[in-house]
Amino acid sequence: METTSFAKENLAYERASKRVKELKGFYGNLTSYCLVIPFLLVLNLLTAPGHLWFFWPALGWGVGIAAHAISVFGIGKDWEEKKIKQLMEEEKRNTKTL
Repeated sequence: METTSFAKENLAYERASKRVKELKGFYGNLTSYCLVIPFLLVLNLLTAPGHLWFFWPALGWGVGIAAHAISVFGIGKDWEEKKIKQLMEEEKRNTKTL
């Protein structure tokens, strides 16, 4: 009994740890974006005010951040949780029949 609860706690800890790493990665990416893009804007305005090129890195990196946000917060998280529970239940049934 105790080993089962320990295993469940260990699994919960691993999943929570993975989630924290995902969130940390996203917020690090977002922070970098918020620091670098204004720097590029200032650099662009000082060097070539007639040609606004900073929009291109802002757009490209912004699309990357949006994709990162979707992967961390959005689509697929419910599916992953359901699939993990399904696989755990199947494994539990298989070990009981042995």
